[in-house]
Amino acid sequence: MTAQVGNGVDRRQIAAKVAPFVIVALAGMAVRTPLATTRPLPALLLFLWIVADTLMLSLIARSSRKPERSAILAVLAAASFTVWLGSPPAIRDTLLEMPILVLAMATVVLGHVAWATARARRLVNQEGIDREERWVAAASEFFPPALVRLAVAEMTVLHMALFRWGGPADVPANARAFAYHKHLTPMCATLLILSAIEIAVYHLLLGHWSRTGMIVMFILSDVGFVYLVGLIKSFRFKPVLLTPEGIRVRAGFLIDQFVPFDAIVAIDGAFIGDDVRDPATLNAALLAWPNVMLRLGRPLHRRSLLKKRAPFVRVAFRLDDPEQFTRLLGWRLGLRTS
Repeated sequence: MTAQVGNGVDRRQIAAKVAPFVIVALAGMAVRTPLATTRPLPALLLFLWIVADTLMLSLIARSSRKPERSAILAVLAAASFTVWLGSPPAIRDTLLEMPILVLAMATVVLGHVAWATARARRLVNQEGIDREERWVAAASEFFPPALVRLAVAEMTVLHMALFRWGGPADVPANARAFAYHKHLTPMCATLLILSAIEIAVYHLLLGHWSRTGMIVMFILSDVGFVYLVGLIKSFRFKPVLLTPEGIRVRAGFLIDQFVPFDAIVAIDGAFIGDDVRDPATLNAALLAWPNVMLRLGRPLHRRSLLKKRAPFVRVAFRLDDPEQFTRLLGWRLGLRTS
């Protein structure tokens, strides 16, 4: 029964996040048909209604309680902006001939900007929160939070790939870092060499048949190579952290899971394969067998972009110096390690 409920929640969350893009895209295609061109006013009003209604229903489906007024205003502003940006010239000309509707849409957008500016100013000046988190929260007042997080992740990867070639790892002042990248270095170097050879071969072969194909492959492969460089470098810059509140199990940009101390009941250095392969285990070891496993007294949840994954009761990862980590963590918890 629990699994069924969980699957139902997952489907609802996925539908609430994916369906609006599909519906709005189909509506944008519909207003470009000959029928919509011959009847621009009904097409405009129908397009506006579909976009606003779809985004509002998505907001209601994603919210566990009654949406706030600021969220409703943001949805209406997004609908107005989407209709203006996604309308073909004939529909946009019809919109400009209706100054009352244009004024209403502009008022909604400006109201959202003013409200978001006031809230963002308070968030930026809030104390006790990391500076980056404050700016992300402030930007999320203007744009969808998922879009902001995606943009931040993209900029972080590109910055690390192109501009960070040295310096210390990302370790807060009150945390202890434990590296895991040394066993990954030979495999990562091999992967980069193979990727570079593959890119060169693709460019050489496609250049004989299609210049357009060569340009497209050049963009895709080179961007992918840059992202691969950023990911590999993130293994060194984002180590596992022992903080005053718990453990931050990290695997570059791929995994960043916080495990509080009060959830840990045992630390294992020797375990069987079934425990590692169990779906209830979060395996953060990359391209290697883990050498540390944390057993939890209560399940923790790991969230993905579209849905909430099944909870985990074990965390497995690999460290370059597992003995020191288990000794310090065992001392912190008062546990006996195995």
